[in-house]
Amino acid sequence: MTSKESSTLSPRNRFRSSSWAASQQPCMAARLTSDIDIVYDRSVDNIQRLVDALAPLNPYLRGAPPGLPFRFDSETVRRGLNFTLTTSAGPVDLLGELTGIGLYRAADDRSIDVELFGRTYRCLGLGALIDSKRAAGRIKDLEAVAELEQISQARAGTLEGSVIDEGDIISPLEDEK
Repeated sequence: MTSKESSTLSPRNRFRSSSWAASQQPCMAARLTSDIDIVYDRSVDNIQRLVDALAPLNPYLRGAPPGLPFRFDSETVRRGLNFTLTTSAGPVDLLGELTGIGLYRAADDRSIDVELFGRTYRCLGLGALIDSKRAAGRIKDLEAVAELEQISQARAGTLEGSVIDEGDIISPLEDEK
């Protein structure tokens, strides 16, 4: 990610990543996705900031045929809710509502602070990520739930055969309260 791209996801904007944090827990997940999921606050001002931040990345509906008329602007985002986009920086899922969690405020309540590229971002905690994937119910999500639950148990020291010292739990990356 370039410094220009990282600056578009400024901490002052009210967007939350719903998937990155679990891969950064002390017991890392083996699954990696190529997109970023962003849960966003649907206030008028925030939608405009979101559009302004993503506009330089030329967002277009992922999976839509080329040439389909699509305008990524605040009116489009306001009239929609969840968008799967292709951008020049890679795939982005914009979520006005996160399955199993709810709107932005509910996602924020279940988020943790994560340091990335010298900045602090809010990302879903492990428990919230598990709840969201379970609620989505897709095969790939349910497979991920099994792995994420093992990570959660290992972090808590309740997974049979797991050996985690108290010092292995990194406090800034603790699960949501």
